[in-house]
Amino acid sequence: MSPSARSKPTVLLLGEVLHASVEWNALSAVGELRADQKACIQQVNEGDREQFIDDCESGIYDGILAISRTYDSIELTGPFDTELVEALPDSLKFIAHNGAGYDQIDVDACTKRGIAVSNTPGAVDASTANTALYLLLGALRRSHVPSLALRAGKWRGSMDLGHDPEGKILGILGMGGIGGALARRAAPFDMKIQYHNRKPVAHEQNPTNAKYVSFKELLSTSDIISVHLPLSHATRRLIGRKEFAMMKTGVVIINTARGKIVDEQALVDALDSGKVFAAGLDVYEKEPSIHPGLIKSDKAVLLPHVGTATLETMVSRP
Repeated sequence: MSPSARSKPTVLLLGEVLHASVEWNALSAVGELRADQKACIQQVNEGDREQFIDDCESGIYDGILAISRTYDSIELTGPFDTELVEALPDSLKFIAHNGAGYDQIDVDACTKRGIAVSNTPGAVDASTANTALYLLLGALRRSHVPSLALRAGKWRGSMDLGHDPEGKILGILGMGGIGGALARRAAPFDMKIQYHNRKPVAHEQNPTNAKYVSFKELLSTSDIISVHLPLSHATRRLIGRKEFAMMKTGVVIINTARGKIVDEQALVDALDSGKVFAAGLDVYEKEPSIHPGLIKSDKAVLLPHVGTATLETMVSRP
């Protein structure tokens, strides 16, 4: 290796880059790319949390300046909590998380170690909003019921009538990039859009002029509630039995944010009782496990956390 190459900062990749390998390899112009001690350019794409922490403490990753981690790398390392962060090499100064949400990383623990954390807000706005709209329309019609019946050779099966979106009140919980993108997509369906946020958003973040309402008003007046909040201590199980009781009978619930924001058992009970007409979900409390009540319910439209799984999102977006 040349002296100039040795002088480059060293970057460790956790997980596997599937759709942007050209862009990843291009980073070799500014840094040495590596994943473990066995090769010059590779990825950590096997092992477990205990092994990774042991490798950190044994000095295998000494000298690493930055870590780039994929969302799915949590299966290899577990969350970047205090225990793991304390084991990271002293040389580490940056963690780049390939995702909009950063609930897998204890930012406070990183800050105490002098480690900066970055994420990718905005990169997944369009694809996630598209998925939310797909789930919204599918839940209103419970479209999966006749679709499954058709594939089983039963034509429409025992489908019930669904609902049209026109005139429905859409309550967006969290008017960030994804919430705003959903509002723009829902507006042409003649839906009445309202939202709740920690505070009203600026006009440029509210192109549909959606009405700002309190959390309680959003729960009690919306025909459809779509969740677009980050997961935090404040939002964990934000929607539970008490909140479902406040909602309209026949409400539709959409969640493409984080599964832990909604009490899954309370949602199953609300579906079974008829309080909730239907739910469209891309995220779950204990992924990849899904509550058996959701699997059994013909009122639940389910996707396996694929809201950002488009080539345009993975490759083209910044």
